Amino acid sequence: MKKKRLITSALPYVNNVPHLGNLIQVLSADVFARYCRSAGYETLYVCGTDEYGTATETRALEEGISPKELCDRFHAIHTEIYEWFEIQFDKWGRTSTPEHTRITQDIFLKLDRNGYIKERTIQQLYSEKSDMFLADRYVRGTCPHCGYEDARGDQCEHCGKLLDPTELIDPRSAIDGSTPVLRETKHLYLDLPALLPKLKAWMEKASVEGRWATNAIRMTESWIRDGLRERCITRDLKWGVPVPKPGYENKVFYVWFDAPIGYISITATYTDRWEEWWKNPDEVELYQFIGKDNIPFHTVIFPSTLLGTGEEWTLLKTMSSTEYLNYESGKFSKSRGVGVFGNDAKDTGIPADVWRFYLFYNRPETSDYTFTWKDFQEKVNGELIGNFANLVNRTLSFIHRFYQGRIPEAPTDTAFWGRVRELEEKITEYLEGAQLRDAFRTVFALSDLGNKAFQAGEPWKTRTENPEEAEKLLRHLAYLVRDLAILVEPYLPATSRRILEFLGNPPATWAQLGRLEGLSEVRKPEILFERLEDDRVEALRIRFSGTQAEREESSRPRSEDVFRDKVRLVVAKITEVRRHPNAEKLYIEKIDLGGRESQIVSGLVPYYKEEELLGRHVIVVENLKPAKLRGEMSHGMLLAAEAEGSVEVLFADHAAPGTRVALKGDDPTSYGEAGEITIDEFFSVPITVKGGVVRVGETPLVADGREITTSSVKEGKVG
Repeated sequence: MKKKRLITSALPYVNNVPHLGNLIQVLSADVFARYCRSAGYETLYVCGTDEYGTATETRALEEGISPKELCDRFHAIHTEIYEWFEIQFDKWGRTSTPEHTRITQDIFLKLDRNGYIKERTIQQLYSEKSDMFLADRYVRGTCPHCGYEDARGDQCEHCGKLLDPTELIDPRSAIDGSTPVLRETKHLYLDLPALLPKLKAWMEKASVEGRWATNAIRMTESWIRDGLRERCITRDLKWGVPVPKPGYENKVFYVWFDAPIGYISITATYTDRWEEWWKNPDEVELYQFIGKDNIPFHTVIFPSTLLGTGEEWTLLKTMSSTEYLNYESGKFSKSRGVGVFGNDAKDTGIPADVWRFYLFYNRPETSDYTFTWKDFQEKVNGELIGNFANLVNRTLSFIHRFYQGRIPEAPTDTAFWGRVRELEEKITEYLEGAQLRDAFRTVFALSDLGNKAFQAGEPWKTRTENPEEAEKLLRHLAYLVRDLAILVEPYLPATSRRILEFLGNPPATWAQLGRLEGLSEVRKPEILFERLEDDRVEALRIRFSGTQAEREESSRPRSEDVFRDKVRLVVAKITEVRRHPNAEKLYIEKIDLGGRESQIVSGLVPYYKEEELLGRHVIVVENLKPAKLRGEMSHGMLLAAEAEGSVEVLFADHAAPGTRVALKGDDPTSYGEAGEITIDEFFSVPITVKGGVVRVGETPLVADGREITTSSVKEGKVG
């Protein structure tokens, strides 16, 4: 009796668009689930968006919407992408459901009752006004490095330095503006050391019986060898699963405690009989598909959580974990927007099956793999089209043209089918062990076998010279094409459907493999795929180079145009320089803007003495929104070039105070009166030094007809 198969892929985090590297996991589980269904297993594939945690709550706060609204938006984006890729979930859900809260809390209470939850005290910033402890990103204050007065508790957006919220000067709550205080607070920890004996006993058996990937075994053994530590499972947030324990009313569970439980809760939204899947280890086997960075959560944290309840759970049998898919010269990155994303793939006009082909043909099962557009082109044109599609087209076209679409009757070629069935059994063996790439490549070896048989059989000759041999060859190649359509269905579902339509839609489950029955006619076939030509691939390579932000920038108006419309740079004379009384790195400068006085604050103490600045003519951003830096107002910003730790002020001693700085070739009097801009708006216009000349884009900046130049910083950015 076949056991039921419960399949999951790592829950994608909700607040970003998935890239090709992320898609490998949900696609891999889709292939395995499709195979299991075709092979006759009762199968359930569940997945959904992981929606709780600091990142979601913080981004929602920044956008001025509720976390639920943010999750709804990105859940819809994920759904659209996975539908386009034809991922066939039995249940596609999310973790922000009542079922998720109920099941997570129930598991926690059982862990607590069994003595596997510990309480620990730490110090954390606390808002007395809102009566709550503050997560790092909920603390704002003055950066101790650059003096920026609106730095976040985890990182200063102005200078980029990483911070601890307790480092901030004059910290304040981003929630209510009050000054937080350090207070002791209690958090809950999962006692992994106490659970270790149960975990080791399970892992030693499961990793062997389930044929875990080598990297999964190695990483899990490393965690155990280095000694498991108690792991904090609570956070001071509002968006999450509430902790059902007195004294923890204002805390929620840490997302990595509750997220794997999402597999269970999503199943519970699919069927009330979810326990028949998740509490039925005698009849159900669990297969999980993840990236290597998620391994310990699935082989240590999640199983320890379930083992600690004392109940009979369906625990992991087979772990299929992949290495990284890199992109061109770097890594795919959601945070930096590097690579091809799900919506990008759709926008290329290249069919989903072509992308699915490439990802599975090169699935990074044992080592990292690098996506390059050249490799993509070569694999698609060579294997998908030159091998697989070529066999389908040449076989079916020949039968349709020369046999009026009727598949010939002929005796069985036992030698040929002996080799075919041998390869088909190998493919099935690989799939049973979730070795998806090896199975897929063996499909192409089978296709290659068919192409060699076609070439060696020369049906264009034997059709008239030896018609019986031609009929036998084409009959068996037609059935091979039918088998290939069955074998590629888990990987290339749309392609499989088209091939089966050419064959009159015969029965096409795994049970039909190798059976020489059920086919009678061939409808007029069509080309399955278009070749990827050089000019198209090169255009795509250029289009998707850099980051998403840079690509978006390239589609915006030219930086020179934005500069003309928004930025007002003027020459100013420094008439007074003094040290900032509350910041050792800051100067306060009085400036003359051509008959009008103002004040700016700049971090030049480490680079210039007062006398080196006094009386000099500099360039300032005149229309920058005023900012308070350590108690002193700065009306604008002095510009300097920077590269590898060197800083050089942009001097323009030849120009009179109040002179408007313009792009070379422009008449500065034609510029409009640009309104006030923020620091982010200013930095959205790239001003750089190239070859010792200050430029916006590629155009030099000039003051009173002379280019602004530098002497020491020849290449760098201006800020």
